[in-house]
Amino acid sequence: MPIEIKMPALSPTMEEGTLAKWLIKAGDTVSSGDLMAEIETDKATMEFEAVDEGVISEILVAEGTDNVKVGTVIAILTQEGEAAAPKAASKAEAAPSEAKPEPTPAPVAPAPAAAAPVAVAPIATGDRIKASPLARRIAAAKSVDLATLTGTGPNGRIIKADVEAAGSGTAASAPAATSVKAAPAAPAAPEAPRSTAPVAWDDTIPHQIDKLSNMRKTIARRLTEAKSTIPHIYLTVDIRLDALLKLRGELNKALEPRGVKLSVNDLLIKALGVALIQVPKCNVTFLGDQLVTYSRADIAVAVSIPGGLITPIIKDAANKSMSAIATEMKGLAARAKDGKLQPAEYQGGTASISNMGMFGIKAFDAVINPPQGMILAVGAGEQRPYVIDGALGIATVMSVTGSFDHRAIDGADGAQLMQALKALVENPLGLLA
Repeated sequence: MPIEIKMPALSPTMEEGTLAKWLIKAGDTVSSGDLMAEIETDKATMEFEAVDEGVISEILVAEGTDNVKVGTVIAILTQEGEAAAPKAASKAEAAPSEAKPEPTPAPVAPAPAAAAPVAVAPIATGDRIKASPLARRIAAAKSVDLATLTGTGPNGRIIKADVEAAGSGTAASAPAATSVKAAPAAPAAPEAPRSTAPVAWDDTIPHQIDKLSNMRKTIARRLTEAKSTIPHIYLTVDIRLDALLKLRGELNKALEPRGVKLSVNDLLIKALGVALIQVPKCNVTFLGDQLVTYSRADIAVAVSIPGGLITPIIKDAANKSMSAIATEMKGLAARAKDGKLQPAEYQGGTASISNMGMFGIKAFDAVINPPQGMILAVGAGEQRPYVIDGALGIATVMSVTGSFDHRAIDGADGAQLMQALKALVENPLGLLA
């Protein structure tokens, strides 16, 4: 009996994906565990394995197809002698959907629409003339009676162009309204500030246009959601790094025979994990009418990859050694850049850390990664004038900024977390205890 191979859900949140590449073709024999396709999700490109064995009789979704819904049949797997049946069935199913557009009476519809006085009837509702606020201001400045105008905007609305045409002596007539309806782009320009759609761009400048990847679409959607729905509060502290850098140098010498090298970021991951355990009010997720407080600190670490950003997770960072964090982070970062992370390696986390210090960025405000309650933005460590034991000296200092979800975390609790983090970094032996 033919088996339908469907678009898999490669993560709990996946709703659609891009079928990036087929690794098999029609007529190939596959066994359980054979790689069949590469599928691009919103986070990574993942390989899809065969579950059953048989012959690929038909491929229904071409490689490179975007927005393939989870559960969509993408191929048919059969045993010997069953190849013809699924093809006929799949084409029979496709035929009704292709036939639907044929009876559309599109050419007939414009006739009554053109004959109707479209621009006149909807101009007013009761005694109120329908006009945009900008059109009203211009009309008042030019002493133009709105009641004498024919609107060419949506539903007969009087817009800026109508008033300016009247002010310059050009009569607005029904035929003019009809011509505007045929090309709606012209009257839309004055209304552009009301829309969230991108404004027109200058295509006369040399350029290229690239299609957004699923990852970039997801980043755009989630960041818009985060900034629109989460009230961010930002708290910044300056942290002296000299003691941490000294400890890091000593640890790297001791770990050299094991091939382990600690980065400053590895130590900061550990410090944030410990600080969250010390201040559990910041290790939370806001759920509307509920607040989840975590007893473990899983730190999501922002990693830049081609086409976007991904956040692999160091689980239970507070209780892992710094060498374990460094080794794990190295492997996660490598798999992230190759697009080989598994969903369990980047989904979840109780807080995030984003380090842009390697680019020389002194300080920045990071956007919270929902449903987490906070993210730590790490700037560059640099030598600055600093008061040491009551005297002005030179110290290596970095600025770090915590972004907190103010619905769940009060300013005082966020300040406690930043204070705990500062104490751990400036007295780093506490990270070894």
